[in-house]
Amino acid sequence: MTSLSGKTALVTGSTSGIGLGIALSLAKAGANLILNGFGDASQVIADVAQLGGKVGHHPADVSDPAQIAEMLAYAEREFGGVDILVNNAGIQHVSDVEDFPVERWDAIIAINLSSVFHSTRLSLPGMRAKGWGRIINIASVHGQVGSVGKAAYVAAKHGVIGLTKVVGLETATSNVTCNAICPGWVLTPLVQKQIDDRAAAGVEPQQAQHDLLAEKQPSLEFVTPPQLGELVLFLCSDAGSQVRGAAWNIDGGWLAQ
Repeated sequence: MTSLSGKTALVTGSTSGIGLGIALSLAKAGANLILNGFGDASQVIADVAQLGGKVGHHPADVSDPAQIAEMLAYAEREFGGVDILVNNAGIQHVSDVEDFPVERWDAIIAINLSSVFHSTRLSLPGMRAKGWGRIINIASVHGQVGSVGKAAYVAAKHGVIGLTKVVGLETATSNVTCNAICPGWVLTPLVQKQIDDRAAAGVEPQQAQHDLLAEKQPSLEFVTPPQLGELVLFLCSDAGSQVRGAAWNIDGGWLAQ
């Protein structure tokens, strides 16, 4: 296993779902963790702390650049900065373009794309000063293909991949790397809502889940947060040091079609 002892990882949107799975993988590898998310995080903090490293939590709303700056200042003050940045926070809304609420568009772009820029620009100077860093952006297969009803999400995730390429190039001669991971369907609350919506329309829940997977993901299996966590660990390892500006698919065959 990659040892990340002495490194500090900040994972946005990490009190549940994909972000928590990644945080647990990083903690198991010895990293100190800064968790981020709304609400009472005491149980999540306790669960991660059991793995041995130092754990903190910052409740920044990543739609607000000022709160992101406060979170990075907290990281510097309490942990000596960020070595590994995982930009994971995200929200979703499904609607046709002509009916898409403007406020939902603005919120999705702010959280799914602009927060990646702000966290990255604030973390890079410290990584360069230390001579090592890993920036890992949780994009999506929707960063490479579209789906109806998901204009803002698809636009934001395409933007994340573009930003990843630029940062990968700008750090190419350093020991800082920047890459994106592009999951297919992961059984998160966002995806569960889509299954529940189908079930509410009269489809049996198990059939609704099967139908959702069958439309896009040939494996007919969900990608899991621990699998994503292991990929993050690879990108943090020496073996991943020449993976730069990449968009790494982990999607059950979705993009192979």
